[in-house]
Amino acid sequence: MEEHVYKLKKLLEELENIKGRHTELVSVYVPAGFNLQEIVNMLRQEYTLTENVKNKTVRNNVLGAIDKILSELKLFKKTPKNGLVFFAGNVSENEGQTDIKLWSIEPPESLRIKKYWCDKKFELEPLKEMIAEKEVYGLVVLDNKEASIGLLKGKKIELLREISSIVPGKFRKGGQSAQRFERVRAGLINDWYKKIAQNAREYFSKVPNIRGIIIGGPGPAKNDFLDGDYLLTEVKKQVIGIKNTGYTDEQGLEELVQRSQDILAEAAVAKEKALVQRFFEELRKESGLAIYGKEKILKVLEMGAVDIIMISEGLEIKEITEKAKDFGTNVEIISKDTREGEQLFQLGGIAAILRWKMN
Repeated sequence: MEEHVYKLKKLLEELENIKGRHTELVSVYVPAGFNLQEIVNMLRQEYTLTENVKNKTVRNNVLGAIDKILSELKLFKKTPKNGLVFFAGNVSENEGQTDIKLWSIEPPESLRIKKYWCDKKFELEPLKEMIAEKEVYGLVVLDNKEASIGLLKGKKIELLREISSIVPGKFRKGGQSAQRFERVRAGLINDWYKKIAQNAREYFSKVPNIRGIIIGGPGPAKNDFLDGDYLLTEVKKQVIGIKNTGYTDEQGLEELVQRSQDILAEAAVAKEKALVQRFFEELRKESGLAIYGKEKILKVLEMGAVDIIMISEGLEIKEITEKAKDFGTNVEIISKDTREGEQLFQLGGIAAILRWKMN
């Protein structure tokens, strides 16, 4: 997990645990490129409306939250590149006491929504979607009648193509005509699978760094398709799972994703494991491309020689993460839940793979 995403994830977990006694926690989303003065005007209108709230505690807490946000807005001459998000409210755990806190966040992606929300909890969903895993997976659902090809991008499913076949249903009567019919039908199925493979290859080849392909469908067709020589070897190697689904349309793609959560979770863990395994392999080979320890990493980081830094989850190494941004170095937060993650933690919790060998 990238370091900036990890920090935002932890902040959202903190905010999610804050609960208001009443509808008094304020969330404000400012879209990218939006005029800040319009946000100020909107908040002033909300302030006026809130002054009419009968409940004194709710009224004062919401007014206090809006005041905090308005004061923070004065620090900005214009909306940052990706927009702005504010969370403010009374976080005191003691009834009758007031402790208005404010969080100001510049989102990691361009924000498109404008929103003012007052509730017993903060509105976090738009930011949660931004930090959701953005790995892209190819999706194919098929039977002998139709097929759909799509992509899973983070949590979003994108339908790329729906195609239909001319394969007839099974012929039930016996005799030579039935045998001839089945030969013709088998040929049509063969052509149908070739067409699906061609479309999958065409669409998936346009996607850089696709993480894997998942295939589904309601019957044996998906297995026949995968077991046959329809997919090119390099495409077939990307298939990470096969699942039963009841449908072969866009609903089938959604069902495929729902039934593949175990595969997707394993793939996310596999990414971290592969990275740490790569580090230990370089260390074993004594290639000079693997180092560990804060001081060693800091030294070569300032030379621009570090490609990736791995930090065990829970460790705060602010000096290194801030310098990494200056040199275009990726920072990955590694979970301790795997054997590889535990090995990294036992090594001190920080390691790096270099761009070139240091003398």
